[in-house]
Amino acid sequence: MATNIPANLKYTKEHEWALVEGDTVTVGITDFAQSALGDIVFLEVPAVGTDLKIGSTFGVVESIKSVSDLYAPISGEVVSKNTDLEGSPEKINEDAYGSWLIKVKVKDSSELNNLLTAEQYQEFCNSSH
Repeated sequence: MATNIPANLKYTKEHEWALVEGDTVTVGITDFAQSALGDIVFLEVPAVGTDLKIGSTFGVVESIKSVSDLYAPISGEVVSKNTDLEGSPEKINEDAYGSWLIKVKVKDSSELNNLLTAEQYQEFCNSSH
């Protein structure tokens, strides 16, 4: 399955993407995830100021087919959330990489080493079918 996997992002095995910019990480769900979910109808993300722990759930994305937990790719504090998506979660289907969910101020940058490169994520997606 050919999937759009930008090389400048990092990825999790739970299909979140992470854009690292200094000590801030922007988080969203991948094109692979939105495609698997189908039409997204609801999104819940944490409030600004919430502390996240790497690997813990931080919200849910709901489609007409299923409800999926969102997992934090990094530990840190939520410094921003994309309020546009709360009213229009279908934007994730239209542009998974342009529709970020939250921005996190990183607590421990060494955790970034746990994330997959675009190449590793592509292999993971190919092998999980």
